[in-house]
Parts: sequence; structure tokens; C-alpha cells
Amino acid sequence: MVKAKNELIRIIPLGGVGEIGKAMYVVEIDDEIFIVDSGLMFPENEMLGIDIVIPDITYLEENKDRVKGIFLTHGHEDAIGSIAYLLQKIQAPVYGSKLTIALAKTHVKAMPVKQQIKYFEVTNKSRMNFQNTHVTFFHTTHSIPDSLGIVFHTSEGAIVHTGEFKFDQSARGKYRPDIAKMAGLGEEGVFILMSDSTEAERPGHTTSEAVIENQLSETFHAAKGRILVSLYASNFIRIQQVLDKATETGKKVAIAGKSLENIFAIGLDLGYFTVAEDTIIPIKEISKYNDEQIVIIVSGNQGEPLEALEKMVRKHHKDIKIKDTDTVLITFTPSPGMEVGVFNTMNLIAKAGAKVLTSSKNVHVSGHGSQEDLKMMLNLTKPKYFIPIQGEYRMLIAHSKLAQDIGMSKSEIFIADKGDIVEYKNGKIRMSGRVQAGNVLIDGIGVGDVGNIVLRDRKLLSQDGIFIVVITLNRAQKKIASGPEILSRGFVYVRESEELMDESAKLVRTIVEKYVNKETFEWTNIKQEIRDTLNSYLFQQTKRRPMIIPIIMEY
Repeated sequence: MVKAKNELIRIIPLGGVGEIGKAMYVVEIDDEIFIVDSGLMFPENEMLGIDIVIPDITYLEENKDRVKGIFLTHGHEDAIGSIAYLLQKIQAPVYGSKLTIALAKTHVKAMPVKQQIKYFEVTNKSRMNFQNTHVTFFHTTHSIPDSLGIVFHTSEGAIVHTGEFKFDQSARGKYRPDIAKMAGLGEEGVFILMSDSTEAERPGHTTSEAVIENQLSETFHAAKGRILVSLYASNFIRIQQVLDKATETGKKVAIAGKSLENIFAIGLDLGYFTVAEDTIIPIKEISKYNDEQIVIIVSGNQGEPLEALEKMVRKHHKDIKIKDTDTVLITFTPSPGMEVGVFNTMNLIAKAGAKVLTSSKNVHVSGHGSQEDLKMMLNLTKPKYFIPIQGEYRMLIAHSKLAQDIGMSKSEIFIADKGDIVEYKNGKIRMSGRVQAGNVLIDGIGVGDVGNIVLRDRKLLSQDGIFIVVITLNRAQKKIASGPEILSRGFVYVRESEELMDESAKLVRTIVEKYVNKETFEWTNIKQEIRDTLNSYLFQQTKRRPMIIPIIMEY
């Protein structure tokens, strides 16, 4: 138990609430700040050209001297994907399990940080002491081994962050949860529980991984040709199942995809995968074997499984083309923005003649707990206050209802949005104000330089195209020297729209002549009037609004 009395406790989500992915939570205990997770999110459809999305860390930059540690719950992208960007700005030690730290280091290696970073490998037996608190850990079951829940011990009781979890009675080895430890925390007294809400709308228990194992077994025995298994690169449990079935049926396994290769190498190196000696073969050697001997595990460059499959179907992949004897297994649940892409790819695979199998409707195996799992966590920890995290708004609401079902009152549950502060002070807990929070968009090497205005422009260009007007003025003679010339891209087919172009040029000429004859005039005024006039004329004629760029030169 912590001896000192903690005066001020604040919980601030900077990501992971109201969305899937991009987890980042700030736990403030008196004057010390602790960060839990630093994830990324894949862009939504309307974020044109954006590679990834990370949390806005302005608040942490403003208080960087108070940050005492970064705690990572597990090794998925939604928990560690933005760690390199965070460490560029914040100097603090990183705590996590052996595997999580190894995966976080690969992110930092790809984007080196100026200062020396201290990494601390922790286990469920570790205790980290700080001025106003001490931190302990417990194991949870997730689709990646070494997943942790994190506990901050305060004078008011424990603040428990579950990480991402489910309860699977068949979980073995490094996937086993510390149920006794969770119950022990509940006995000692949990002050605030922050719990994963991803599957809060799904009734019952999350299906055991053993069910998927049986499905895989059937497929591996029945397949006549090659088997392609598409999965997220960091879904360790699924990779291990594929390796086991391949060994069982005497097949060879090839790995396709850069991020998958890297993660596989780390897992193998640290002993998180067990595989028979001659099972793994290089992708280049698959032609040396008969098709029925081959299994290919497929994933894309960010661990996104679709990308690589698409390339194979479209015959753009350098090593693999889909054959009509192939069986393609899609073993992942698409995130909200991916569904359309998944169905399109499945259609293309079917056109290529291959057999497509997805996990059947009634067998849904997620790495996250369904309603009964979530109730079990609430019952084990018996928290005084509850903050649902990790999920879109409707999921947080569903999770709050579950907590009410087991006897918590509404006043003990806080549904926080990004940047909201849940504060405990003078014996009272309440929502108290906000800090800056939101999305930072990463495009290429630019961090945050693409904002809403640029996205709006991209959207406009992608929908209605661009319309450029070039005109040259002779200022001394006060007349148009050449032009207006009109260039159009993505708006109308110029050859078939000569009338529209001529009329547009006339309108521009009239505007420019009106201004040129004046004693003094502002360039901006001319440009604005050209924009406005053309905008209404083109909309009248075509019902489209291209981006209009007037260029005026003079000599």
C-alpha cells in the first residue's frame, strides 16, 4: 500500500476512445505523469493519401518534465505504433514485457531517436517504485503473448488498466491470464478500472481459440493445392496454429510480407514460436515442392493482410500468383474501414478460381473479450469507479451498460472522450475540463503537416478536379498580353467542351479588363472575382465545383 496520501489523481485519454486503435492514456498521480500505450490507427477512407494516424501529444510536450514513464500493454500496432514519434518529443523510460519491448525497439530503429532510451523488461512479478505510486503488472490473454494489465497503486486504491484482453479457458503458456492476481486486486480495493470495450456489443463469451484450431485442421487435411493464410502480422496465436497444423500434415511454410518476416524473426528469436526444424522455407523455393505441400502465410507492409493478397490476385506480387487450385483462408476480422476492401479482394480471388474461406459466421474469434468476459473482469476487480476505454463511442456505452447490469451506478461510470479529464480531488471524482487532443496525420515523412484544409483540397481534387486559368498582363499598356489560357484536369474532357472553355475565357477576359483600366488594383481582388464568377458559371453548366486556380503574370 502506498503510504503517502495522494491529493490529485487524473485520467486523460489522448486516443483509443471514440475510435478503434491509437491507444494512449495519461495517468497523473500528484505531480507525476505516466503514459499507458502509444498506438497508431490506420486512416479512414476520407483521409486521402494519409499513411497512419497518431495521437496529438501537445499536452505531454507541455508537461514533458513530469513524465516519469511509458508503459506498454502489448505488442500490437494500436498500442506501440507511435512510440518512435512519442520518444522524439518525450524523454522517459519505456516499460513492457520482453516481446513488447522487442517489437517497440523495431519501431524506434526505423525512426531513430536522438537521446538514449532506457527500456525496462517487466513481468507479472515486477514492481516499479516511483515517488507517489508503485506500479505492478498482471498477464492477460490476447492474440499476442506477453500481454499485460498495468496497475498504479495509490492511497485511494489501485488504478487498473486492463490492456486488451479476453478470458479463454484453453489458453496455454504465455497466453494464460493471472486470474488470481486480478481477484487479489479486487480484494485489496480497485479505485478506478479502465477496461477494453472493443467487443462490448457482442453477447456471450468470446469463442475459444481451440475452435479455430479445429477449423484449420479440417482445411489443412482437405486442401488439394496450396494453402494461403491471410492474417495480421502480430497475431502470434494464429501464426503458431498454422505452424502446428503444417507440422501435423507434413507441409512446408513460407512467409510473405516484410513486417511479417520481421515480427516472425523476433518471435522465433525470443522463443515465442515453436516450429519443427525444416518446416520454414524461403518464399523463393516454393516452386521446388508440390502445391499440396505448401502453406503461405501472408500479410502486408503495415501488418495489413489485404495488401499482399490484392497484389497476388492482380499478379503484381513478385513471388506469388493466385492459382485456381489454391485455398485462401482469411482469418482476421476487418476493421471498420476495411470491410469493402476485404469483399472486393474475396471476389477477385474467387474470379481467379481459388477457393476462399473465412471464419464462419458463428465462429468469431477475437482477441477481445465479449460481454461475459467483460462482466467477469468487472466482478473480479470490483472497482469503485469505472472508465470504459478502447472502442468507438457506442462500444463504450455498451460497456457502461454492462457495468450497470452488475450493480454499478451511473454516477460511478465516466465515459470520456479524447482530451477529457477525469479528476479526483478533495475526496470527489468528476469530469473537469479538457486538454488538447485529436488526430495527427502522417503522410510520408511529414508529421502533422497535412491538416483538415489539405484533406479538404484533396477531396475536392479527387471529386471535381482542377481548373487553371493563366493570363499575362502588359501593365504599361494596361491590356492583356496573352491568354486567358485554360487547363483542366479531372473536370471535363477538354476536346468535347470547347464551348465551355471559350465562355470561361470570355468571362475571365471581361473581369481582367475591368480591373486593368483602373488606376490601382489589388491582385487578390482580381483573383477572387475570377474564382467566384467561374465557380458559379461552371456549377450552373456542369453541377460540379472544381478547384479554380487563377495565375496572373505581368511584364
